Amino acid sequence: MVLRPLPRREEEVVEMGEEDEEVVLVQGRQVESLTWPVKREAVVEGELVLGGLMMVHERGSGGKEGEKGWWCGPVMPQGGVQAVEAMLYTLDVLRGVTHPKHGVRSRIYGKSFLPGVALGAHILDDCDSDTYGLEMAVDFIKGSISNIDGGAASDFSCNRSSSSSLRKVISGVVGAASSVTSIQVANLLRLFKIPQVSFFSTSPELSNKQRFEYFSRTIPSDHYQVKAMVEIVRRMNWSYVSILYEESNYGIKAFEELEDLLTHHGICIAVKEKLVKDSGVAEEAAYDSIVLKLLTKPRAKGAIIFGSDQEVAGVMRAVRRCNATGSFWWIGSDGWSARSLVSDHNEPEVEGTLSVQPRAHPVKGFEEYFLSLTVENNKRNPWFVEFWEDHFRCRYPGSPLTPFNRHYTKACSPLERLSPQNTAFEGQLQFVSDAVMAFAHAFNDMHQDLCHGRPGLCDAMKPVKGTELLKYLRKVEFTGLSGDKFRFDPQGDGPARYNIIHFKQLSPGRYKWVRVGDYTDGVLNLNMSEVQFRLNRPQPPESVCSFPCELGQAKKYVEGEICCWHCFNCTQYQVRHPTDETRCLPCPLGTVPDAAHVSCLPIPEVYLRPESGWAIGAMALASSGILLTLFVATVFIKNRSTPVVRATGRELTSVLLVGLLMCYGMTFALALRPTDAVCGLQRFGAGFSFTLVYAALLTKTNRIARIFAAGRRTARRPACISPRSQLLICAALTSVQLLVSGVWFVVAPPRAIHHHPTRESNLLVCASHTDASYALAFGYPILLLVVTTVYAFLTRRIPEAFNESRQLGATMYATCVVWLAFVPTYFGTAAHVPLRVASVAVAFSLSASVAVACLFAPKVYIVLIRPELNVRQSRIGAMSSSSAAAAAAATAAAAAAAAAGSGTQTAAAVAVAGTRNRQSGDGTATAVARRGSHHTQTSHVVDSDLQSDGFDLRELKEKPPAAMVGRVRLQVNEEGEEGVTSVVSKATQTTISGCVVAVTLNNNNSSNVGNGPVVVRDVDVPL
Repeated sequence: MVLRPLPRREEEVVEMGEEDEEVVLVQGRQVESLTWPVKREAVVEGELVLGGLMMVHERGSGGKEGEKGWWCGPVMPQGGVQAVEAMLYTLDVLRGVTHPKHGVRSRIYGKSFLPGVALGAHILDDCDSDTYGLEMAVDFIKGSISNIDGGAASDFSCNRSSSSSLRKVISGVVGAASSVTSIQVANLLRLFKIPQVSFFSTSPELSNKQRFEYFSRTIPSDHYQVKAMVEIVRRMNWSYVSILYEESNYGIKAFEELEDLLTHHGICIAVKEKLVKDSGVAEEAAYDSIVLKLLTKPRAKGAIIFGSDQEVAGVMRAVRRCNATGSFWWIGSDGWSARSLVSDHNEPEVEGTLSVQPRAHPVKGFEEYFLSLTVENNKRNPWFVEFWEDHFRCRYPGSPLTPFNRHYTKACSPLERLSPQNTAFEGQLQFVSDAVMAFAHAFNDMHQDLCHGRPGLCDAMKPVKGTELLKYLRKVEFTGLSGDKFRFDPQGDGPARYNIIHFKQLSPGRYKWVRVGDYTDGVLNLNMSEVQFRLNRPQPPESVCSFPCELGQAKKYVEGEICCWHCFNCTQYQVRHPTDETRCLPCPLGTVPDAAHVSCLPIPEVYLRPESGWAIGAMALASSGILLTLFVATVFIKNRSTPVVRATGRELTSVLLVGLLMCYGMTFALALRPTDAVCGLQRFGAGFSFTLVYAALLTKTNRIARIFAAGRRTARRPACISPRSQLLICAALTSVQLLVSGVWFVVAPPRAIHHHPTRESNLLVCASHTDASYALAFGYPILLLVVTTVYAFLTRRIPEAFNESRQLGATMYATCVVWLAFVPTYFGTAAHVPLRVASVAVAFSLSASVAVACLFAPKVYIVLIRPELNVRQSRIGAMSSSSAAAAAAATAAAAAAAAAGSGTQTAAAVAVAGTRNRQSGDGTATAVARRGSHHTQTSHVVDSDLQSDGFDLRELKEKPPAAMVGRVRLQVNEEGEEGVTSVVSKATQTTISGCVVAVTLNNNNSSNVGNGPVVVRDVDVPL
């Protein structure tokens, strides 16, 4: 025997027996014996009996696990005693029993409902323990053992006495309250095919009809409650919460669903802890440890508690002991919310709780009925005495001793009464009443079908077969005593309707559970204006591990935490990844991040825009050049028969003018927005226009050089110096550029690209402009330029009166200067595209302008300003003495040619000679030949295509030539224009180098030269 002192009276000790008997000793003498727990039952007689398994007492904490003293604790006023009375009250309504002043009389229920059949009850207490509840449930099957094989039930049993008493068969069971107990009991009852309807068991596992086919419930599954709780968390914008769940099937299954749903919505669990239940009642230290773990995650302000009231009350007391009041805000399950066991004396700790409660309305008439009960008028409830003693904290006279009333020193008075002020009601008693009503309606429907409305039980219902009853049970539809319509869903669960209740402080020190919303059909309706987490503090607390990163920042997660991270800034040219918040992406070239580093914005394209100042200046210069070139062409066309124009070589001059126009036109192509087509035009035009210009100039300079070089070596006429030949040579030179461009187009097709020499630049250019490939367009023209310049240099000593060599030289030298200045400018402006392109355009225009100024300006000047010089004589003015000698030689050659001819002939000798030193005086020579009656005087200019003019030989008479002989080659074309003829004096070759003498013989009697047939003879002319 073990003696231990009682907590309140030092002189008392309790002596424990071997099983469940306690002996209370006061000052060494026995006062009263205590037996605990005491098995009691509430019985209501009837033909159809419903079993009831209620949680009348809390789970016990005394003794060791497995001992009966450990099973049962103090009485539960709301979910226990009131649930018992709700079942009894509903039976009274169904049986037609009314209570004075508070009974509910219905037209539906009474004698017309289950006629001749009385509903009875057999109610037991499971003490919120699955093992103890299973032991109690064995009583329900004692009368139904014969149901195992489908035979008739035995309605009697023998006791130890000689007489026998009938044991009623339990047709169905109402209960249990706890999901853990319901699972154990359901596994037992299904063996005997006894339907079971629970009123508080919400575990989702019980919806599995393959395991629990005979189980139903009037309360919805926690599956929907969990969804409602997660929706509340989301409405609070919480992303980091803790979860406390009881160590039972009710808590574990709910936690599994909570974890899945929270993860699905990106909500992290900071702390997850079990609340001891199945293994006993935890010590205070266990609850303190749980609270301390919660405090290790201070940012997780929100916490979900899925448990029963007894365990949650222990958590709230631990919060107060750990000075953590106000550190957490709770989301509660229906197992503990609105329970006085939790909120009483823990108001500051519970304040702000939002809880999910299956929607229930008060059972009509029950409150009045319950408040009218006393110990004297409620003998059918064996636990009502304990409730009375616990409620009024007194000892009822004659009541048995319990571990919980032995401390009461005050005796209960007959004047004590229950009242609305001192009595709190369970808010979910509707589910208890609906469970009884469901069985009653199933019995009624079954009775009508099997007994055809005859009063009393027919043989078909003796006994009631569980399989048949279950079919009727699942089909019932009725309006309960609460006024709500009820029917089971396909899983045998009650309708998913929830109220959202809130524990708030209405005024200092005054707390109350209030309804602030509902959850129906998967939709949460929450009135946030009614939510108050602390007095005068409506804003919900923040429950996040890390605050969202600012725009332009990425996350770096803390190891092991998916909701905790550090934020870091993306670099200057990066934006945050649109789908991966942990990465920064560099903006593509040509784009830069916006101010928030969220998206990449395109950099405006940079190219030479036509409206820019650079383009306008370049196009103005090009336009001026085009107008000037067209002016020159117009002047030349109008004066095409004049000596100056004819002396320029009209064919190559035309090619040259077209090339110059193309050079000017390239400026406008360069001012267009680059596209593939525009780039092709620029690539082709840049090379071709210059090639056309320099090919024509090269052909001219080459012709001059070849003629005078040949004159030094031989008297034969050089090949390919005719106008047609010159055009063919120019075309051949140009075709090389066409070939280069064609191959280039095939190998590297022109295309416009965005070039990015720096990170913040976006240059729209042609691809060939970004590398050395653009030099291919100018490579061949530059080669022509160099060769032309060399020829211009070699022919610089040719007499200026007979060629353009000096003008060509000046053109080439100036062009070289322009391009030498252009090259560094081009490469030096790589980062400034408009300036670079403008410099190219200006270089084109300047190169063309140099040719116009140096080649055509002097001729236009003579044609327009000094027309008196636009004659043959003007071309040989200021000749040197050597030139005069050459003229005398030409006269002698003409005379000899005339003497050699037959008939009346007129000989015109045209001599062209140039020297380095010019001298003043009239260098014009005119020769007149007379034969017979014909007199011909020629004053005819000769188009030699060598930029030289003819001259009159009359002056040669006054200046006879030296007595020398040279070879003169005469060539006269069919049109009367003299070709190029060379005459070289063997003695004076060095003196009159390059002297050309042409003798034209005309057999026409007309005085005009050039009408007769042309003959070419070689004669010896004394020089």
